[in-house]
Order: sequence, then C-alpha cells, then structure tokens
Amino acid sequence: MYQFTNDCLIGIPEIDKEHQHLFNLLNQTDSALHAADADISAITSRLLNELYNYAMEHFAHEEAYMRSIDDPELNRQLQEHEAFREKVTSYMDSGELTLNTAKELLTFLAKWLYRHILSSDILIGKFQKAKNNDAYVFSNEYLTGIELIDKEHRQLFALVNDVHNLIHDEFIFDKYDEIVRILTELRNYTEMHFHDEETYMEQIHYPELDAQRRAHNAFIEKLVDINFAELEDMDDNQQEYLQGILDFLAKWLINHILKMDKKIGK
Repeated sequence: MYQFTNDCLIGIPEIDKEHQHLFNLLNQTDSALHAADADISAITSRLLNELYNYAMEHFAHEEAYMRSIDDPELNRQLQEHEAFREKVTSYMDSGELTLNTAKELLTFLAKWLYRHILSSDILIGKFQKAKNNDAYVFSNEYLTGIELIDKEHRQLFALVNDVHNLIHDEFIFDKYDEIVRILTELRNYTEMHFHDEETYMEQIHYPELDAQRRAHNAFIEKLVDINFAELEDMDDNQQEYLQGILDFLAKWLINHILKMDKKIGK
C-alpha cells in the first residue's frame, strides 16, 4: 500500500489532486500484481499503461502550470520528467513483462514519485527567479528555537555560500577539485545534520518524524545523484550547471526549514 501522506501535499490543488490519483493507480496496480490469479498480460496492457499514460498527462499539466507562473524550476522538472519517460519506456520496450519485472517497474514508479514530489514538486511556486549573484543568507526567519538544529542550519548555509563564492570567483580558473570537495563536504554534513535532527525528534516523540525522514531521504538521494564526472567534462556551461545545482539545494533547504523544521520548535 502506497500512502499519499500530508507531507506530499504541495499546496497547489490541481497538482495535489493528480498526485493523489497517481497513488490510487499505483495501489490498484499493486493489488492486481499481488493477487493469486494475477494475469500479467491484462495488468500490463491496462493498469501499467494507464498509470504511465496518466503520468505523462500529469507532467504536461504540471509543466504548463510552471510556465504560466514563470517558475525557475521548470528546466529541472523537464529533465526529470524526461528521465522518467526514458526509464519506463525502456521497461515497456524490453519485451513482454514478467510478473517479477512488472513488480520491479511498479516499485520504481512508486519510489520515483515519492522522491520527485518531496524533492522537486514541493518547490513549485515557492521561489521567483533570482540573479545568479544573489547569495544565500541565514536569517532569523529560519530559526527553529532549537539550538543544535539552528547551529547546523547555519553551517549548511555557510557551505552553500562557500560553493556560491567559488563559482563566482573570477580569479580561479580551474575550480573543479575544490568544488567537488565542498559539495562532498556539504553532502556529508547534510547527512549528519539529518541524523542529528531525527535523533532529536525521536527524543521528544515528534509526531511527524516519518514525514521528515521521507523528505530527508529524498533530498539525500538527490545529493548522491550529482554527477561529478559530468561536471569535469564541462567547459562552457560548467558555471551554469553548478549554479543550477546550488539553486536547487538552497531552495530545498529554505523550503524545508520554513515548512517542516520550524514546526519542530513549536
């Protein structure tokens, strides 16, 4: 059973409604695949195809909405949606699905959807386009009132700004090694911070701990997916690529603090 929980709500009714329907389709397909008399041919032709086609329809609606508000995250969404299409069609085009490969595909769809909502869709409509030279400053608005968490949030902002300053340092020609070092440090520190935060929530029996864990896991997976080899191969658009990564990391962190972490202090 794949649950559409409150932490998956992004606050845009038409998108939330479509996400909920995707979860319904996931569960219908899951039930059919685990039935004793599962007919894999019928399930593939009806439920899996319906799920895929509805996802494509949803992506089109989501992208149209983002264009209508000039959302700066649109390009990232387009890339992720296309990667999803390629992955699923590779399954569909590989020949007749067996019961095991159909279950494997469904697991991928569910995991991808959870992660995509919690790490990407959650940012839709939250930020306006900003100048590339805008730094990310930790302000009192982000304080939770919990000393350890606030201290670690400040350090995360400091690491983000270290990357920002390095990207825009015109006096350093080859920045690759240093950028990789700082991004690796940022990933490691983020993992440590999430562990500390979850430990604190366990100690106070925080009721939304599971939602926090889901969000943390989705974000860590995004950090792990950063392709340093791709960065090394870039010449002309290396700075643009890095700025895109940095914008996403900072926006997600800001949104997560304001939407979820500040509730811990209350």
